[in-house]
Amino acid sequence: MKLIVNGCAGRMGQALTKLILADETLELMGGLEPAGSAALGQDLATLAGQAACGIVASDDALELMRQADGVIDFTVPDASVPLAGLAAQARNVHIIGTTGFTAAQEAQIEAAARHAKIVKSGNMSLGVNLLAGLVQQASAALGEDWDIEILDMHHRHKVDAPSGTALLLAEAAATGRDVALDKVIQSGRDGLVGARNPGDIGIAALRGGSVVGDHEVILAGENEQIRLSHRAETRDIFARGAIKAAIWAHSQAEGLYDMQDVLGLKASR
Repeated sequence: MKLIVNGCAGRMGQALTKLILADETLELMGGLEPAGSAALGQDLATLAGQAACGIVASDDALELMRQADGVIDFTVPDASVPLAGLAAQARNVHIIGTTGFTAAQEAQIEAAARHAKIVKSGNMSLGVNLLAGLVQQASAALGEDWDIEILDMHHRHKVDAPSGTALLLAEAAATGRDVALDKVIQSGRDGLVGARNPGDIGIAALRGGSVVGDHEVILAGENEQIRLSHRAETRDIFARGAIKAAIWAHSQAEGLYDMQDVLGLKASR
């Protein structure tokens, strides 16, 4: 499978480059960076701290999409949305690990998925998606008598809050209770906010250091708690999940999927 890495100079882009180059079943077709990036023209493997591979960073997304089978994309919404449009034109695979989309941008991605094979998830790791399944089951079993709070810890460079992972876990909890997340989510409480509303799903975003990603879901009842957690120790877990998603999507029909589809977990949720 011929793959492109969008944001190839970034931390996730570098992790993807290394893993794709090491996989004999995959071919690295190119890497994308925005116009004006200092990385343009630089060797992708060199950017990732390895010996040169002869493939350089480009800003010509249209040309690369014509040559490739798919693109893996952990960047920003303003870059991911137009790339989804190009994936639709080329009938390609688009793996989206980007987070922080507006409702209008989500709609544009859904429209692109009519002609592209898009896998979009707030977290690409196997462990986090298994955690989401457990959170959904627990929230369904326990009901609103148990309060749900989510701790969301990332490195100091993280630009969006809550993270896509925290929102994925919150969505799983809301699905378990058969409620719309936007009706019950409480994020970033501050000041005299009053007593907790029954059924709220709270998120506290913490940022600092070099933390790849720590998440804990606390289900608090009367005189007892259940704590479900996941710790990411390296970005490779997200890169491996994204590559798995790309390979899976390559043989699927056009549409919008998530990691629950890729991992075959939908039935258990």
